[in-house]
Amino acid sequence: ALVFLTSAAVLVIEILAGRILAPYVGDTLQTYTGIIGTVLAGIALGTWVGGLLADKVDPRKLLGPEILLGGLLSLLVLPIITVMGPVFAGRTVTAILMLSLAGFLLPAAVLSAVTPTVIKIQLRSLDETGSTVGQLSALGTAGAIMGTFITGFVLIAAFPTRPIIIGVGALLAVGGGVLWWRLDAPGQRSPAPLLVAAVLAGLLSATAQVPCELESAYYCAQVVEDPDRSSGRTLLLDALQHSYVDVDDPTHLEFEYAVVLAELVDVYEPDGAPPRTLHIGGGGFTLPTYLADTRPGSENVVIEVDPALVRLAKEELSLSTGQDLEVRVGDARLEVAGLEGFDVVVGDAFGGLAVPWHLTTEEFVSTVRGALRPGGLYAVNMIDHPPLGFARAHATTLAAVFDEVAVLAPTERLAGDVGGNFVLIASDEDLHLDEIVSRSGEWDVLEGDDLHAWTGDAQVLTDDYAPVDQLLTIN
Repeated sequence: ALVFLTSAAVLVIEILAGRILAPYVGDTLQTYTGIIGTVLAGIALGTWVGGLLADKVDPRKLLGPEILLGGLLSLLVLPIITVMGPVFAGRTVTAILMLSLAGFLLPAAVLSAVTPTVIKIQLRSLDETGSTVGQLSALGTAGAIMGTFITGFVLIAAFPTRPIIIGVGALLAVGGGVLWWRLDAPGQRSPAPLLVAAVLAGLLSATAQVPCELESAYYCAQVVEDPDRSSGRTLLLDALQHSYVDVDDPTHLEFEYAVVLAELVDVYEPDGAPPRTLHIGGGGFTLPTYLADTRPGSENVVIEVDPALVRLAKEELSLSTGQDLEVRVGDARLEVAGLEGFDVVVGDAFGGLAVPWHLTTEEFVSTVRGALRPGGLYAVNMIDHPPLGFARAHATTLAAVFDEVAVLAPTERLAGDVGGNFVLIASDEDLHLDEIVSRSGEWDVLEGDDLHAWTGDAQVLTDDYAPVDQLLTIN
């Protein structure tokens, strides 16, 4: 039971680590790579050192302290990351590894020392070595599976991160204290100092500043008031400024890319009729709300994966749904299939800085093409930084599906001097570039041979190969 439960606790902490680090380093493949590698290093270190100690010290006297110390270290995760997160904030490998090591190496190591300690207690003769080690290893793996499933499928959806971490740490600390008292000789040592430290760590966890107004299964979300505009609100998702909303004036578009997207919808209105627009990604619902307000009779269908964001937008960002603005909760990869007849499809979904990889592939772009009327427009908002590997690959992928493709961005971004937002557009008919250029202000347009030279030898992204995070973060 101890091996099963401590292994489960390690995986609960590992999965929650992504949510804990996301506000500081983003929610990317690199983040989870650093976390998984760190926890595996902790497991390796803990089983090795735990086995060495169990050969030198009575293992029955080790179990209580190991579990109690593991609980104490688990309770210290939030205070440690709260202090160190702002210091190391950034999307670099160094920042990810430093925060992962600081927060999660020691809890994983100490809790993993329980398995070799229990093996030492269970072994009675060399004849039982194989069956004892095999049985306890299997139980540890089963506990890890249970911790994975219950966290991913139940706990994250039902509770914020803080009470889960405090609950796991408290249970470990109390259980370790009881074992210490039961298994150690009376009067030799007292668990009281570590229990007091665990209580203090729990209080620190309970009062630690968590940079989330709303913590959903997908994001750490926060709405921040604009000090220069009393009705302005910025929606922060993890470490990204995702949307800007004026709660009193839905016609106000703060971000340049939002203005460009709105102008593109205007260009593709069918003969001046109200446009049918499909929005992939809701966030602050800035553009759908703008179109519903400024284009009476228009139809806006928004696909948003996170129901908690929809509630937050209704409560704090003046989102109002109805006939002109419909929200469908679900993953766009599944929800777009079967839709058709839209004048414009706007891609504005993000997981961290990157568009979720499965919404960038040739297969998904083909599904989007099926949702458009003949001659309709697919417009994608994305972020990239030099050397623009992701932007080039995404444009190449659009060109593999659509007949006409162009990229819009300020000159210095297209030149690869700085990073920022790019808007990629694609259609099977004329892109109306003359009108788009006249409306795009300071943004330039790449098309034709210039675009082909810009994309170079970039590969088409497919369901089998779409290294979006790596393309985006390489500098």
